[in-house]
Amino acid sequence: MSAFTRLGAGAIAGAVNSGATTALAVMEDTLARLAAYDAHQPQLWISRADPAALRAAAEAIDARVAAGERLPLAGVPYAAKDNIDVLGLETTAACPAFAYRPERSATVIERLEAAGAICVGKTNLDQFATGLVGTRSPYGIPRNAYNRDYVSGGSSSGSAVAVAAGLVGFALGTDTAGSGRVPAAFNHLVGFKPSKGRWSTRGLVPACRSLDCITVFTDALEDAALLDDVLAGFDPQDAWSRPRADIPLGGRRIGVPRRDQRQFFGDVEAEYLYERALAALAREHTLVEIDIAPLLEAARLLYGGPWVAERAAAILPLLERNPLAIDPVVREVIAPGSAMLATELWNGIYRLAELAREAEAMWGAVDALAFPTTGTSYRVAELREAPVALNSNLGFYTNFVNLLDMAAIAVSAGAKSNNTGFGITLIGPAHSDKALIALAGAYLTLAALPPLPPLDLGEHMDTVKLAVVGAHLEGMPLHWQLTSRGARSVGAATTAPNYRLYAMADTVPPKPALVHSEEGASIALEVYELDLASFGSFVAEVPPPLAIGTVTLADGSSVKGFVAEPRALTGAEDITHLGGWRAYIASR
Repeated sequence: MSAFTRLGAGAIAGAVNSGATTALAVMEDTLARLAAYDAHQPQLWISRADPAALRAAAEAIDARVAAGERLPLAGVPYAAKDNIDVLGLETTAACPAFAYRPERSATVIERLEAAGAICVGKTNLDQFATGLVGTRSPYGIPRNAYNRDYVSGGSSSGSAVAVAAGLVGFALGTDTAGSGRVPAAFNHLVGFKPSKGRWSTRGLVPACRSLDCITVFTDALEDAALLDDVLAGFDPQDAWSRPRADIPLGGRRIGVPRRDQRQFFGDVEAEYLYERALAALAREHTLVEIDIAPLLEAARLLYGGPWVAERAAAILPLLERNPLAIDPVVREVIAPGSAMLATELWNGIYRLAELAREAEAMWGAVDALAFPTTGTSYRVAELREAPVALNSNLGFYTNFVNLLDMAAIAVSAGAKSNNTGFGITLIGPAHSDKALIALAGAYLTLAALPPLPPLDLGEHMDTVKLAVVGAHLEGMPLHWQLTSRGARSVGAATTAPNYRLYAMADTVPPKPALVHSEEGASIALEVYELDLASFGSFVAEVPPPLAIGTVTLADGSSVKGFVAEPRALTGAEDITHLGGWRAYIASR
């Protein structure tokens, strides 16, 4: 087994309960994994339990099993987001000035321990769970497990990466605006966000107390269902807890956004993967396009309405006493809430009630929703330059869910060409949790996704993939312009079947022009990878009428590549029928 092969909670517990292994052996393996991955991303963690204490906890589990107990999570190592109280570990919410030592674990932690699970540490997060990116923490930036140039997603950043990297069997996150779903999508995970009140939030540092949900990241749907069995149930010590209820979804009608309302922020690869996911669902379900304007308006209330005041209320003493202790971006988001009027709050509540009534009517037309989890993803460097605007883009499909009292489960819908994940989220009315897990299982069977890409464990830098179709192909006269910049060959490929290729007139050396056309064909090309500086210097040397744009490949992914201005076709020969530049050169 690879050092970072993903762990399954149910599989671990089954092996410990059956005697095939011991909780202590599982813990020794976990400690080795943690130490090995620290060389790559130690910033996943804010604190970790003492190894001796973890070994003692594992031995106690083995003693319980030997005494005849069958524990649903026997010996399963897990992580908890550091806004959830764990006795013996500090709670920081990623703000050192806020840190405290709890006198008791959160209810969910107590239930997990009773079931035999062992918490190995507290994970990093966007400070005060404010963000969908994972970049807003003084403890460092957890990065995507599959491409460390990209954000992990947040605010439950460390929790998601800890599961994706195979360090723990599952990890707890939280979700107010999408924090338990966005990191799942980016890291090829299951992110289960139960109905509000289904899992107790006693012992959680609130973001918006009336909306917060504790969530879980797992490798498999079966483990999400197992965790729900352990954690769901009324908690009289939690003012927001509700008795567990399970309702069916009723049918096979899946609501999807109208085409004119779908937003991918220019990410054609995400758009392609979403269409592919819908095609899989359509094999056994009826897809119904719906008007999502009421959902989007509700989403805007979360940060553009009075619920910002609820975030301010959660940390008001620190905000008033020591505002500079708060991350500048987080402070920018939350601070205006402390000045909001009660009239603004009530007007927001009234409008949300009206939107909720519209959402309730929607369930008469569809049984569940299937939305992109996010319309795109971003590099860490991009988030540093535009931290608020790009974060808002990631919440386009997520922010309304808790405001409108819905359950949701995020699952993978494939990998992008940069190895990061794209996901869809299945959404249903409150208490449809179990039915949503079953629907997600049906989707994954239909989707038949390929194996996961490899973890990003090497030295890494920002790179760009570039498609070449003519004089820059290997063995052609200008190929040296790539090799001199250290370009790495990704391999041969073809375009999507909607391009035409022309041999331009009077060019030295001869060069082609690639033009997008609905009456086109697939054109052979080669893909190379360059670091950003090398890519920039290459683009600076591209002569008109050629230019660098975006080219769609046959698998639906997109890369940068040569395109042409209209004047490039003056006197040009259409060579599309030959299928590529090499065939044209050979024909001469």
